[in-house]
Amino acid sequence: MPPSAAPSPVPALPAALLCDMDGTLVDTEHQWLATVAGLLREQGRAVTDEVLAEFAGAPVDDAAQRLVREHGIGLAAGRIAERLDRDFTARVAAGVTVQPGALRLLDRARALGIPAALVTASERHVADLVLRTLGAHRFALSVTSGEAPRGKPHPDPYLAAAARLGVDPADCLAVEDTPTGAAAALAAGCRLLAVPTVPGIAPGPRTAVVASLEDVDLADFPLPRSPEPTPQKGPQGP
Repeated sequence: MPPSAAPSPVPALPAALLCDMDGTLVDTEHQWLATVAGLLREQGRAVTDEVLAEFAGAPVDDAAQRLVREHGIGLAAGRIAERLDRDFTARVAAGVTVQPGALRLLDRARALGIPAALVTASERHVADLVLRTLGAHRFALSVTSGEAPRGKPHPDPYLAAAARLGVDPADCLAVEDTPTGAAAALAAGCRLLAVPTVPGIAPGPRTAVVASLEDVDLADFPLPRSPEPTPQKGPQGP
């Protein structure tokens, strides 16, 4: 008899689920962009979808510097950052909407023994507000703005989260909604599940794009482990 065929390899589950927050787990990306739009209009600048897309997923400090550098806002970047942070925090404190499928995804990860980390460009006080809605018990840890040497689109926040969990970034699944966050996750060596809220993320060897987290089943995720070596790790922060 001919030898039996070798069994097909069973897709490995992610070692960790590393989730962006704004736009990905909660519908706050629109609140953030509305905050930026309000400041631009107040300063007499044009507001278009193309302009706002530049700020999607951007940390507050980076957004403030861009407003000065590229849009000619005549205020100090520090003052702009304070204004953006205050206004965005007020919007979040008024209430956030959880994205469809987000809690099911997190609970499924927990049931499968996959630790989840929140990896966000938002400030710690904003993340803590959102964690009250999402349930802090669903996360092993969180990494927020300023808690890694560099923010997104640099890989540092994802490298920091993976290091604190004691896992290889190449074995992690990052979940993002913007090109800025996607760039950070891929630069860290993670596989990427994208649920875009703005254009700019294309499917690829390590990237799957879905319309909603409701479409995701971690037990049958379509991406294989990446054969590429993990990139050299930069500073990982706390």
